[in-house]
Amino acid sequence: MIGISESQLMQWLLPLLWPMLRTLALISSAPVLSMRTIPARVKVGLAFLVALSAQASLPAMPIVPLDGAQGLAMVAQQVLIGVTLGFAAKVVFAALEFAGELIGLQMGLNFAGFFDPTSGGQGTATARFFGTIGSLLFVVINGHLLLVMAVVKSFESFPVSTEVFSVVHTLQPQVWGAEIFRLGLWIALPIVAMLLFANMVLGVVSRVAQQIQVFSVGFAITVSIGLIGMLLTLPMLQAPFTTALEHMLALFQ
Repeated sequence: MIGISESQLMQWLLPLLWPMLRTLALISSAPVLSMRTIPARVKVGLAFLVALSAQASLPAMPIVPLDGAQGLAMVAQQVLIGVTLGFAAKVVFAALEFAGELIGLQMGLNFAGFFDPTSGGQGTATARFFGTIGSLLFVVINGHLLLVMAVVKSFESFPVSTEVFSVVHTLQPQVWGAEIFRLGLWIALPIVAMLLFANMVLGVVSRVAQQIQVFSVGFAITVSIGLIGMLLTLPMLQAPFTTALEHMLALFQ
């Protein structure tokens, strides 16, 4: 009769459990992958597939009982690292939506707000448009593969241990909020500059030809220039988006 001890079972399962927990936390918090339309079984299956496929490239995993304080600390560490990795990718999407907010503010479209089901708050047309474009770019540039590579490489930078907050102490994710404003301004700067120049021209026209009702034609002009600027700069959006995503994910490698 063949018998399997508890220690042997733990040696087989734990090398698969740690990367699965970290990958599942990533999938649950990453943009696009964490959509409510994706069933939970699919997310668990993807996490299991990634953990199983990455076994050859992962370092040796610690074998500890899960019913003790040490095992619970390791579980919490995997969840925290995976959530932090997903949050790093969401920072790039938040920067895109912030760029859309700035452009909509200059165009005068921010008064047309509506309920955003993805975030549960109010959104604007331009911010939602840039968010949708970001999701499409994420799929086109194989962003999901970048996330998988980052979560596999993270086991070298942040190995499995009882230091739950090691990723927080090392990366300081609380300061990533500044990246949203920096990236958002970087993406929105060309269109904002065009709209600023158009507003300056309208101001000069209102002073030179006061019989022209600038307020009646200014809105149509700024909206038209904003839409044209978005059309012209949209093909160039892939470069800053890819650079920002690779920069954020490189922190874990």
